[in-house]
Amino acid sequence: QVQLVESGGGSVQAGGSLRLSCAVSGNTFTTRSMAWFRQAPGKEREGVAAMYSGGYSMVYADSVKGRFTISQDNAKNTLYLQMNSLKPEDTAMYYCAASSAVLHQWLLTPIGYNYWGQGTQVTVSS
Repeated sequence: QVQLVESGGGSVQAGGSLRLSCAVSGNTFTTRSMAWFRQAPGKEREGVAAMYSGGYSMVYADSVKGRFTISQDNAKNTLYLQMNSLKPEDTAMYYCAASSAVLHQWLLTPIGYNYWGQGTQVTVSS
């Protein structure tokens, strides 16, 4: 089993920055793919950024390219999402996810992930 706990959400004005953290515990050696997803009210869960657990092959949704950066600190077993130049449309609940599979072209697709955190709310005001 793998446990994921997100933190770092909050309220910020447009143009501001936030850094989300996801503490990973349990059988961390089983994780192969890691990702951040978000879900706004009335919308489907959307893949934002993802990577392989070795710290390579980062992929991003077109809507966040150039603004968001996914990274990990293996020593701290923590996944990060640095969010810059935030926009009101970035408002959503953000979730950390992990998979025991190498997801290839499905890195930003939620169906392949078998571990999820509880989410952290990000609100961006104009």
